[in-house]
Amino acid sequence: MNTRRLATVLIVLVVGSVSPFAIAQTTGPSYDAPAATAPAVVAPQPADTQEAPPLRFDLIAGDLDQRIDRLIDQMTTAEKIGQLTQIYPSDDQLTEETAQRIRAGLIGSVFYPGKRSVAEEAQRIAREESRLGIPLLIARDVIHGLRTVFPIPLGQAATWNPALVEEGARIAADEAKSERIDWTFAPMVDISRDARWGRIAETLGEDPLLAGELAAAMVRGFQQEQNGQITGVLACAKHFVGYGFAEGGRDYNRVSISQADLHNVALPPFKATVDAGCRTFMTTFSEVNGLPGTAHTPLLRDVLKRDWGFSGFVVSDWGSITEMVAHGFASDTADAAALSIQAGVDMDMCTLAYEKHLAELIDAGQLSTERLDDAVRRVLRCKVELASRSPQPVGMLLRPASLEAARETVRQSVVLLKNDNILPLDETKLKQVAVIGPMADAPVQQLGCWSLDGKAEDSVTPLAALRDRLDGVAEVMYAPGAKNTFDEDASVIEKAAEVASQADVALLFVGEDATLSGEARCRVSLDMPGVQAELIEAVAETGTPTVLVFLAGRPMSIGDQVEQSEAVMFAWHPGTMAGPAIADLLFGDASPSGKLPVTFPRSVGQTPIYYAHPNTGRPSPDNYRPLVGSGEDDLPGEFQYRSHYLDEELGPQFPFGFGLSYTSFDYSSGSVSRQTIEPNDTITLSAKVTNTGTVDADEVVQLYVRDKVARSVRPVRELKGFQRIRLPAGQSKEVEFTLSTKDLAYRDNEGNLVVEPGEFTAGIGGDSTVELDMKFTLEEALTTAAPSASQPRIPTATTGDQAVR
Repeated sequence: MNTRRLATVLIVLVVGSVSPFAIAQTTGPSYDAPAATAPAVVAPQPADTQEAPPLRFDLIAGDLDQRIDRLIDQMTTAEKIGQLTQIYPSDDQLTEETAQRIRAGLIGSVFYPGKRSVAEEAQRIAREESRLGIPLLIARDVIHGLRTVFPIPLGQAATWNPALVEEGARIAADEAKSERIDWTFAPMVDISRDARWGRIAETLGEDPLLAGELAAAMVRGFQQEQNGQITGVLACAKHFVGYGFAEGGRDYNRVSISQADLHNVALPPFKATVDAGCRTFMTTFSEVNGLPGTAHTPLLRDVLKRDWGFSGFVVSDWGSITEMVAHGFASDTADAAALSIQAGVDMDMCTLAYEKHLAELIDAGQLSTERLDDAVRRVLRCKVELASRSPQPVGMLLRPASLEAARETVRQSVVLLKNDNILPLDETKLKQVAVIGPMADAPVQQLGCWSLDGKAEDSVTPLAALRDRLDGVAEVMYAPGAKNTFDEDASVIEKAAEVASQADVALLFVGEDATLSGEARCRVSLDMPGVQAELIEAVAETGTPTVLVFLAGRPMSIGDQVEQSEAVMFAWHPGTMAGPAIADLLFGDASPSGKLPVTFPRSVGQTPIYYAHPNTGRPSPDNYRPLVGSGEDDLPGEFQYRSHYLDEELGPQFPFGFGLSYTSFDYSSGSVSRQTIEPNDTITLSAKVTNTGTVDADEVVQLYVRDKVARSVRPVRELKGFQRIRLPAGQSKEVEFTLSTKDLAYRDNEGNLVVEPGEFTAGIGGDSTVELDMKFTLEEALTTAAPSASQPRIPTATTGDQAVR
């Protein structure tokens, strides 16, 4: 019996169902949808030509490719399709029907259902009872920690510290392995410039260079690759690509993005993960310029696999294959399966579309065995690379070193936005401290979105940490002020104000519950939700010095609240060790050193807002003042017919890269190593950084460059380098950055790499508003052949091709 006929025989009976919509934010949507029914199976038998039992996965010898080829040679079509099928166990249990499918080799990956025992049993069946003994990939959303929950990714990005981010991912991988997890769906590499989008919390910010370096660090930490073997867990770069540009900041919405922005902004961080060895990619839910990401051949097969040489595998997002029917792109699930597999999606996440339809597509000649084998080979490669890792012992959760790493990450991620000489607090001068606000004692909410395995009992809140620290020193008086951040009941505000009026200082912990950010948690407003604005105003009116600490998953419009307080910290959703780390900062055990990885708007109407914007032909002057509120009848002539809003000031509330410290830093002696740079050469830019205060502290030194004139309109400035340095009080350091001509290149609207001669300006400083006072010139152009007329509209996005004008 040939393998194609065998695949048909295997699909015999219906034995229950596995719904791709069985869980909520764990992996996908919670709305009702038709169940994906799994076919019953009998165990596949060796082909007629095989006289002896097949070699099993753990017994096959040879190098990586030889082992994979020998496995594929022995596999039936049904077993091959099984490797491309991922399921979620119904009711978090391993039913007999699911166990039988694993024995038959018809499942390649199982979502971790939250129980180690289920994962262990599923894996045992696959290894010991299936015909070929091919292990499963046990998958789980381990986004910013398993039990030891680190700050949300956007918060980790505020550290601007790749080494610290890598360590956090390594700890998450170790904890995940101890729970028998093989594969995490992180890092999320989407660039986002719209804070309305709930998943901005999961991103690494608005800048492709910063996001790319941090995403690469996460890949290294998760995978812990050694000599081509994965000793950690598989990383997954998502969502390929452009998801963060969802129209209106609304999840799953369409993405319309220029070729230039696609190549210069959206794709580079993903390329950084490929360069770091990321083994898996996940497609985007959204359409990208009219093509759903799960059927986007130019991006998946051309850019990712052909141009970048990606040898890992691509998995769909939860349900994104069958959702192409709702998109109006596929006529039915069979059509959706055909479009996805042909576009380059190698594994189906929890829809069973591949299991149901790939065999019939092969029989109909619509899917080649070569494409099927390519997908299987990519999945098996990852399984072989994982196979030699040592088992992780149980009990690796919440280790003291892990908790200390989480605490340090919080310390480096908190951004000090304002300080009128009130911080750090001197506990010897305090007798009564008011701790107020719905986020002061919210152990689950401080963990943030996508903290599936974090537990309230592990979470140390600011209230708990402050009570512990001030025990026997000062009285801590607590008033929540609201039951949660979006509570509309103002009846308890008066009590909170009364508590504040009795204190030496009021510490207000406000922001957003975790339920207000994350997937499908988008907002039309960036103002303080609920009655929090009234709460802050009431406390401020008592005259007690007020410190605001925001715990949130996105930038917020907080201008009024900043004015009403003496100091403001933005702590994101900081995770398990939020309380102790924030207390460290409030009392000066550490100096704040976080820098904003996203721009903070004054108003939601400014979104999308980002520092690396192009100029217009009619920019407004820096002294522009809005008409509304001015008392005038109209704008003066110099402000008319310019790019601005009539009812808002220019620019953001806080710029990208901004963050204060308990000391001050002076930048001087900016210089370039020479005035001209030749093609394929480098140039060095440097500045002297001095700690002019009295506190030892960290500073994140940032380099920005502008291409003054180009044949594509370029941003007014771009981040080209950053370094986190430690400077003792009163000391200086010369900080250097080296740029190559490749760093000065950009992609045009055809996707060609362009390096143009001309003048560049640069500046080194503490945020994106630094003066670009250094100049250098690229002397001459490089040459290249014109792009092929047959080149797709989304062509290469790799390193080798160069073009200049």
